[in-house]
This record gives sequence, structure tokens and C-alpha cells, in this order.
Amino acid sequence: MRIRLRERAARCRLRRAVSAAAVLLLLIPAYGCRMEITPPGAPTPWPSESARRWQWQWQLSGRLDPGVDADVFLLDPVRTTTAETAELRSRDRRLACQVHVGSVLATDPDASRLPDPVRGAAGHRPQSRWLDVRQWDTLEPVLADRFRLCRGKGFGAVALADADGYLYRSGFPLDFDDQLVFNRRLATLARSLDLSPGLMNDVPQLAALAPDFDFAVNEECVRLGQCAKLLPFIEAGKPVFHVEYTGSTADFCVTTVGYGFASIRKERALDAGRVSCPLP
Repeated sequence: MRIRLRERAARCRLRRAVSAAAVLLLLIPAYGCRMEITPPGAPTPWPSESARRWQWQWQLSGRLDPGVDADVFLLDPVRTTTAETAELRSRDRRLACQVHVGSVLATDPDASRLPDPVRGAAGHRPQSRWLDVRQWDTLEPVLADRFRLCRGKGFGAVALADADGYLYRSGFPLDFDDQLVFNRRLATLARSLDLSPGLMNDVPQLAALAPDFDFAVNEECVRLGQCAKLLPFIEAGKPVFHVEYTGSTADFCVTTVGYGFASIRKERALDAGRVSCPLP
């Protein structure tokens, strides 16, 4: 009796193994024909020896042009598709998503998750409102999901936009320290989700936050006379991605390339058009 039971169990195991092998054979062709779009397994690296040699593109409007001769693409994670990020990654491009961490638009997909008490005065973007960055417990779940969207679409880095509400009439009594704490928390949050954190603008805090962030994005430091304040990132071997909207590259490239920045000239619409400064 025991021998027959063992034989029966062996036959069952054999049938299960054959069935599993058949299923595997059916699945292999399907997966073999599908484009790989899984997100990268680690935050975007920024080798210090390359810090002065990056070329970059910043595009938030119009049809994405993957053929731009740039190493780094800064894109909108909502508009950008996984197919587009997969194509760029197949070209060995580094991808950073732009996330507005200090403001909200009524049209944002997650706007309903941010209650009125954390919404303040009108922000930079039309119809946007500043957020009360002191309310971390309310903001953190929403911002974490914005970061996860970036990660899921294949980005390896995140650039924090509107991370300087304390400099403006936000509708809240925000001060330097409030913003500093918030921005450091965001850098930690990004790293916990395998994203490399970058800081956009917030020039007065660049020196204090250089140890916390991997790269900086700056608008118009030449026009505003602020370029020297970005040097803490360069001195730390971290890239500075800089854009001017006025003037010609012939005028400002000498200054910014001399500082070690990756500089481009763009229209404010931030479409595919771009004029880059030559590498040193």
C-alpha cells in the first residue's frame, strides 16, 4: 500500500513539473518580444570625474525629441510615457523627473489629496498654490507617490521644483529653517525610493544643502548675478545644470562653462529647442 501511494505521489509531481514547463515555454516568446521598461535598479550615478562634461536637455512641452545630443534629460513624469523613457535609456541617457514639491495645481491628478489648510497663496505657475511645507505628515504621502510615479516610469533621479517657497509670499510664515528641514526630508525620501535627489534654484540654501543633494538645476544665474553661489556643488564634484532664457550663448557660456556648469539656452516654453554651450 505504501509503495503504491509513493508511486502515485511521484506521478503527480511529474505531471505538475511537465505542466509548469509547458507554461514556461508558452511565456518565453511573449516576454522575449516585449520591450524592457522596468525602472533602473539604483539611483542615477553622477561620477565626479564627469561633473564638468555633461550635456543636458530640459523639455516639458511639445513632442519629446529623444534624438537630442544630451546625456541627461529633465522631463515631466506625468506627460512622459514608459515607452519614451525606455527608448532614452536604451540610448544610455540619464533621466531626471521634475516634481513640484512646494506647490499644487488644481489640475494635478493628486490635487484632491491636499486639503485646503495646506494650500496658501498663488504660486509661480498659473493657477498654482504654495504648500505649507511645515505640514510634513500631510504632504509626505502625496510627494512619496509622486516620486514613485517617477520611479515606475523609469527615472533614476528627481529634481525638486518650487522648493523655495520661503522666499515668496506663500501665505504661510515660512522661514529659512522650515524650508531647510523640508528639503532635507525630501532628499532622504528620494533616496529611500532609489532616486537621486536634485535641487532646483533655492540659491540661498545651496551651500547648506550641497551635502544632501546630488545635483543642482538653476535658472538664469547669469542674468540674476548668482552663479558664484552654485560653486559649492561644483567644488563637491556634483553637476550643475544651468539654463538662460535671454541673451546668446556667445555671451554667457564663457562665464558658466568657466564655472564648470552644463549650460544651455532655452525658450521659456521648454520645448525641444535648445542651444548648448560647448564643453571645455
